[in-house]
Amino acid sequence: MSNKGARNLFIFGSIFFFLIFLALTFDTMKQIDARSPEITEAVNEGKQAWHKYDCIGCHTIFGNGSYFAPDLTKVTRDKPAGYLKAFLVNPRKTNPNSAMPVLGITPSEAEKLVAFLDWTSRVDTNGWPPEPVLAAMRKAQTGGIAVYQKHGCASCHIIGGVGGTSGPDLSKAGARHPNPDWHVSHLKNPAGTVQGSAMPAYEHLTDDEMKLLSEYLISLK
Repeated sequence: MSNKGARNLFIFGSIFFFLIFLALTFDTMKQIDARSPEITEAVNEGKQAWHKYDCIGCHTIFGNGSYFAPDLTKVTRDKPAGYLKAFLVNPRKTNPNSAMPVLGITPSEAEKLVAFLDWTSRVDTNGWPPEPVLAAMRKAQTGGIAVYQKHGCASCHIIGGVGGTSGPDLSKAGARHPNPDWHVSHLKNPAGTVQGSAMPAYEHLTDDEMKLLSEYLISLK
């Protein structure tokens, strides 16, 4: 190829790919409003609290931040709002094993922070962050394990080293509480069964689901 041909290839190739870049940018900008829910005053105030307490210094949202603590982009998809509010106000009272310190977040600020995190959870991020590697395997389970996975218990609890750390490790739940009626009572009214529990009530489970889940939990020894 001659010098002139190489120069023309570079010039017109650059123009071609620049036009593609502009087209993709324009297409993305058209989709942004449709992919993001409405920003309310509570969401805006929650974002201000997010910056006030430098949450991004430990956590990530939309790929921005630090990876010292969990990604919070879709946190309200897995964690109930009531639990999150209690945790933000006093992390170690809610989860004694938490590494997060008490930052002095007020109940009002916690509510606004949860509103902001609920907004990020509802943004269409094209599937980011991806599901854990074991997610597909878990979906194939049946019986009590299927109920456990269906209702997102693994997002807060660990069994056999797999799961979240917001709630207690359930690997030996059956050894601690061998009575299935205790587990049914706890699922229906956690705070009434365990003082200070931040776990939400799961009284919406069907009788069959309660039975299967309690039988699964007492088998963990």
